[in-house]
Amino acid sequence: MNYGREEHTESVLQNGKVLVTGGYGNDYRQSAELYDPSIENWSITSSMSYARYGHTASVLTNEKILVTGGYHHNMTNTVELYDPSTEDWTTFERMNYVRYYHTASVLLNGKVLVTGGFTSEDSNSNTAELY
Repeated sequence: MNYGREEHTESVLQNGKVLVTGGYGNDYRQSAELYDPSIENWSITSSMSYARYGHTASVLTNEKILVTGGYHHNMTNTVELYDPSTEDWTTFERMNYVRYYHTASVLLNGKVLVTGGFTSEDSNSNTAELY
């Protein structure tokens, strides 16, 4: 990787590359990188709009990646979408609740179920929402 990071996400794209997003490494990471296992090469792709760690990244049925929540000096409810065909990020409608260390699952109907996580330093969430 070009940047050291922890508490980041990795998503396998349709083309076999791996998208690595966010994390923490001396500071909150906004950067994203692509790993191409066929040539064992790392490359920089466009950065997310928001730095974050403890977020989720879900590969959607349309091959885009939905990144939700996380932490950047505080919990966040921000959402953004990565398009592998253009390597661009688009901000999306915010979640109803701030959350980090949550989970997200792509459902059979293509929607993403985002559940749980922390909503404050010491409070777990029992909320869920669909994207």
